Order: sequence, then C-alpha cells, then structure tokens
Amino acid sequence: MTIANKIQRAIEGSSWIRRMFEEGAALIAEHGAENVFDFTLGNPSVEPPEAFHRELLQMAQHPTPGMHRYMNNAGYDETRQAVAEVLAEQSGKPVGKQHVVMTCGAGGALNTVLKTILNPGEEVIILAPYFVEYKFYADNHGGMAREVWTDPATFLPDIKAIEKAIGPLTRAIIVNSPNNPTGVIYPSEILDELGQMLERKQQQFGRPIYVISDEPYARLAFDNQEVPSIFRSVRNAVVVTSHSKDLALPGERIGYLAANPEMDGVELFMGGAIFCNRVLGFVNAPAMMQRLVAKLQHESVDVAEYQEKRDILYNHLTSLGFKMVKPGGGFYLFPKAPIQDDVAFVRQAQQHNLLLVPGSGFGAPGYFRIAYCIDMDIIQRSLPKWTALAEEMGIKP
Repeated sequence: MTIANKIQRAIEGSSWIRRMFEEGAALIAEHGAENVFDFTLGNPSVEPPEAFHRELLQMAQHPTPGMHRYMNNAGYDETRQAVAEVLAEQSGKPVGKQHVVMTCGAGGALNTVLKTILNPGEEVIILAPYFVEYKFYADNHGGMAREVWTDPATFLPDIKAIEKAIGPLTRAIIVNSPNNPTGVIYPSEILDELGQMLERKQQQFGRPIYVISDEPYARLAFDNQEVPSIFRSVRNAVVVTSHSKDLALPGERIGYLAANPEMDGVELFMGGAIFCNRVLGFVNAPAMMQRLVAKLQHESVDVAEYQEKRDILYNHLTSLGFKMVKPGGGFYLFPKAPIQDDVAFVRQAQQHNLLLVPGSGFGAPGYFRIAYCIDMDIIQRSLPKWTALAEEMGIKP
C-alpha cells in the first residue's frame, strides 16, 4: 500500500460528484461536448460582476508597493472590516473586524473552525442530505460526523431529531442554507427553535455547542426571499462562507469565517482560529483577492439568471412527473429518483447523455442532484432528453 489505508478507503467511497464528472468526460469524448448535458458540478458558468473586472484592472494598472507580501494571518484589516460591516447590517450584532478571519474559501474556513474547536472523538452533527466533504473535514481534525435527517417532506431541520442526537460528545452542528443539494432556505423560525434548544442542551452539558453556518449560497436567494442571519438566532454561531458562488470566483479560493460577537469566549475562539488558519498551511487568504473583495461586499452575480434556470427546469421536470421540493436559492434541484436505486437511475440518464449525481453521494439514497449553474443553451437543449428519459422510466405527471 503506497498511501494511508484510511485515505485509500476514503477515495474508494468518496465523491460521486467527481466520479460522474469524470464519466461525463468520457461521454463528451465519444459524442462531443455539444451533445452532452452535464449537470454534475457546481461550477458557475456565469462571469463575475463588472465591478470585479473594474477593480481588478485598477489594481493591475496602479499596483501598491508591497501588495503581494504576507499580512496578518487573519487577513487585511480593511477587508475584515468590510466583511464585518455587512454582517453587522444583516444581524444587528456588533460584528467587528476582530471577529473575522479571511480564509482560502469556505472549505478552508470549515477546516479552520473544526481544528479550533474539536477534541479527538468529539462529534459534529451534519444534516442529511449534506455536502459530502463535511465528513472528511470532521475526520481531518479527529472528529466524528453524526448524521441526522432533515424532514423528508421539506428538507428543513428536524429540531427534535437534532436534540435527540445531541450528547456529551457533541461539539458542533453544521447547517447549510440555502442548502447543497436541496436548495432549501432555513427560515428564521427554525433557526430560532434551534438556538433555543441549544441553550437548554448547553446548560445540561455545561459547555458550548457551536453552530457552523456554511453560507456560500446566501446571496443566491429567489422569489424575494432573504437568508436569515444565524447570529440573530444562535449565540455560539460561526459563519463560514466564500465568494465562489455570489461573485463567481470558485477558483480564486477566497472566503472567510466570522464569529458571533456574543459567543462564549469569543476572543479565545478567534485567537485559536487565527492560529489554526496558519498551522493548517493556509497561512493567509490570497492577498489580491482580499483586496478585491473588500470593495465588492455589496456586489453579486445576477440572481435573476439563476432563478430563470431554476424555473425552466423545475417546471419542465415536474410537468413530466418528477417529484421535488422547489428550491428557494442556490443552484441545485434535488428530485426523488423514479426508482429506488438512484445510482441505476443516474446510469440510465447517461444513456440520454444527461449527467447527474446520485443522492447517495449526499447521504440520501433514492434522490439525485441537478446543478443548473450551466449555460442556458444547454438547459434548453436538454429538455427533450428529460422528456425521453421520463417516458422510458414510465414516469407520469
């Protein structure tokens, strides 16, 4: 064995998303890219907003001496302050730059938080369906992921089920809203209920239980909805996010973590997070991207474009008989597979050159995920393929 046994097992059992992406590459080689409809990867096809290009050009034409050097491991003060001001506006809490650490995307932020808070063997509750990397992130830092299902009718958190799962080893709960893969937005009433329940459990066990709110899709909310601030509902809360989706910058790996200023021992937590950001090898978030996003905290891609894509696919698929919860944000649909074996269904969809991801990859066998962050032309041309697939599978409205 040339690599660690644990890593070998992880590779064999991990990411359906990448596996389907790789199989798609083989189909593209066989049929041509224009004849394959790839809904596998949450990799936005839209370009960043014009303000990003404007600021990037300004920086290139008028470079500041020292702009590429190291800075404080937490990031530039001006960037952290810009982030803090937006979080304070959204939450009504006194968030300051001292509560923010700039990170290498949301993945970097999640790993930094988990390393900061986890002792070996402690548990992190994850809500199914979930982003598959959560399990690996917890394992990275000696933690154990414990799955708790959301309400299968709505995909909203089941507070009673979460409460039942909390024990003396529970250290954190990860929530993700708008959710990947379901697109569901968690309303403030649910978050309030979660916060109230956690206050009781923290008193029972005599220690903090953190809520880590993973929010890379928070600005992609449809139908005039707003994504509630976790800080309004949960005292021991940490936001982790990136600009991969809202500014269409996934490859730039720029994000942040931010702690609720009312958190127990917030100064100690922030000191630990800054230390962990360094020793995990991130050191600091990319310097140029920090400078750019400092001026773009009120910018976003055109959400209406994503909503239009959602509506086209949702309306067409439901008219064919596919069953799903209508997403409130993000850029995913998560329909129920028409047969129990979601992997077999995804294989059958490939016969129509439709590339999908089985729900098993998100801890939800019997479902499948569609990423509609692709070109509108691909979506439109895929519709007859969906119709043919539904007819073949015997799906009826």
